[in-house]
Amino acid sequence: MNRSRLLALAASAALVLGPALTLPAAGAEPAPAPVPASAAPAPAAPVAASAQLPRPTGPHPVGRSTRHLVDTDRPDPWVPSAGPRQLMVSMYYPARPGTGGPTAPYMTTEEARFLLELRAPDATVAPEAISGVRTWAHPDARPAHGRFPLVVLSPGFTFPRATLTGLAEDLASRGYVVALVDHPYENAGTTLPDGRTLPCAICDEFSSIGGSTVAESRARDVSFVLDRLTGRHPAWRHARVIDAGRIGMAGHSIGGNAAAATMAGDARVRAGANMDGSFFSAVPGGGLDGRPFLMLGAEDRLGDKTWRQSWADLDGWKRWLTVAGADHGSFTDVPLLAELAGIPDTAPMPYERSQVLTRAYVAAFFDLHLKGVPQPALDGPSPDSPEVTVRLP
Repeated sequence: MNRSRLLALAASAALVLGPALTLPAAGAEPAPAPVPASAAPAPAAPVAASAQLPRPTGPHPVGRSTRHLVDTDRPDPWVPSAGPRQLMVSMYYPARPGTGGPTAPYMTTEEARFLLELRAPDATVAPEAISGVRTWAHPDARPAHGRFPLVVLSPGFTFPRATLTGLAEDLASRGYVVALVDHPYENAGTTLPDGRTLPCAICDEFSSIGGSTVAESRARDVSFVLDRLTGRHPAWRHARVIDAGRIGMAGHSIGGNAAAATMAGDARVRAGANMDGSFFSAVPGGGLDGRPFLMLGAEDRLGDKTWRQSWADLDGWKRWLTVAGADHGSFTDVPLLAELAGIPDTAPMPYERSQVLTRAYVAAFFDLHLKGVPQPALDGPSPDSPEVTVRLP
């Protein structure tokens, strides 16, 4: 077993439980060849139970609330017999100075168990080593005074929302409200408030369903979340801190494609970012009405036809950032989880460095377009980030 098996669970063309499938869509990445169980490495030395995400870099403490949202007007697209579409959303936000006490759990033990069973079945680590990753956000902390831009985050296909926790906490510490969305039946497992953990229902059907269908379904999920957070009777008691006139979205893998798909159908989203996801759902030929878009990816994306076409179709402010040494999972917490699962790290870029770069450039993008703060690092090479190449229009 090798690290690519865990990282491949977010790759556009390796989203299966059984034998690898090859997608006909442009920009699809080939699935790695299965590794025989006999080739699995010896179990790694146990990692301390206190493994922790990198500290958020902003000035604010971070609070977190969890919301269960039900779209009664829409049957679940993947399991219609389950009833209306259900979503789990983690709300991260700037908390008041002096906030302390226990921090929020990373994910549930069952979510961790499902994740390991799905993509790291040979790992010997207990699920608690994954679910027990220490975070920095404080459950239901009192929010800071003021109103803040809202950023929606959507994870990669088969990834639980927890895998974008590091980025979510960092954005909240910098003065953003973050809605981190789980899309049930599309990831390894989603735990509902009643204790049930919904398994992945379509992980072995990605090629027949199509990436564009998944991305466009997520766009409907996100528009519903925005309705419930910014409507007259919001579903979150601290919704008053959201500035509904400043909304952005970012996502990893298919979640990044969903950011573009959401913007194509929802004018409330003023800025979007795709972190290393193929554009199965194409950017409209007429662009996104001039709204800004960031493409942040590994060097492999230079050969992705869907990225080249989307770059040509984007009609507003745009940047294409290439990160040397990154791989598909580098923009998430996945490298840390791979380490905990005892999977050798083969990516050239260490996890800590990839987190620094992802946080810095995603925040810079939203600081520029949702807060109006100039960001020279988005206009060319930066001595602080020699790994990043900036492509301008």
